[in-house]
Amino acid sequence: MRRRNFLTSVGAGVVSLPLLSATRARAGQATREGLLRPRVLKAGDTVALVTPATEVPDPERLALAEHTIKYLGLRVKRARNVGLRFGTYRESVAARLDDLHASFRDPEVRGVFAVRGGYGSAHLLDRIDYDLIRRNPKVFVGYSDITAMHLAFNRHARLVTFHGPIVLSRFTDYTLRHFRKVLFETAPPGKLTNPPETNELRPSHALRAVRPGTATGQLVGGNLSLVVSTLGTPYEIDTRGKILFLEDVEEQAYSIDRMLTQLRLAGKLKDAAGVVWGECDGCGPRDYKPSTVIPFSVGEVIDNLLGALEVPVLSGLTIGHTNDQLTLPLGVNATLDATAGTLELKEAGVI
Repeated sequence: MRRRNFLTSVGAGVVSLPLLSATRARAGQATREGLLRPRVLKAGDTVALVTPATEVPDPERLALAEHTIKYLGLRVKRARNVGLRFGTYRESVAARLDDLHASFRDPEVRGVFAVRGGYGSAHLLDRIDYDLIRRNPKVFVGYSDITAMHLAFNRHARLVTFHGPIVLSRFTDYTLRHFRKVLFETAPPGKLTNPPETNELRPSHALRAVRPGTATGQLVGGNLSLVVSTLGTPYEIDTRGKILFLEDVEEQAYSIDRMLTQLRLAGKLKDAAGVVWGECDGCGPRDYKPSTVIPFSVGEVIDNLLGALEVPVLSGLTIGHTNDQLTLPLGVNATLDATAGTLELKEAGVI
């Protein structure tokens, strides 16, 4: 799976926002931070397929997407413009935006799933009707380029959304189990960690405490490239006192260093209560063209920039561009234990 070529807290109580209308109060309840949680998914619910980033015109890929939804026990409703190609930038943006709004407006739809990531979600951010999203809270899930929408929904619609598989992800048993636990159950998901290793000598998903310790805070984050691209905009991430998770794919060490340095200069790293660096699939020198811009590996970059923080830092959690993938509700309270290699979700993202 590739971002650019992407086919393949402590016992939180539930409170109501004083300004919620009766309709909103029936639709969902707020976390202690005032973020609205959507209703849990159940068998037979209808979910809308949308493509807010890269188009998916291939009928075979769309057939696989619909098969995935049906396998989950859900009903499929393909947004009107999904599967179409658009000749102009303006047509594409308008179509993607219409599909998003229509899916949240539709009373039959209980979840809105991104078919894929790719590129282009940021085109929609200043055009989205966030009041519409807020009035109709639904499960919204995706990752990679969809990070831009998670950040915007979290900040302007005050909605808990879900950093998890797009519909065309691989869905290993581990991925599917955590996906169901987070979206189909109302109990707090509890402690999350990487899947059991089949070869302890050569682990597939190695965890490392860059800085040991524990921290509790609201969970925020996503794809590093997208998080950085929204800095200085009305959609930039707020990391103050929060658990920040980051991941990326096919980036060289110098580009990761540059992006993390930008976050450091923006104050986003020092403000965080704890940091999780996910797996970085395909990250390192290009084949036959090793980068000599800086002589350091990705691991050295992580140690240099994140290891210098005075907060717990865990590296290697299965977040983002990896077949074994966790689903994370953005905005809920979580406890990071970098020493133990766990991230505990203290409250559910759904009600």
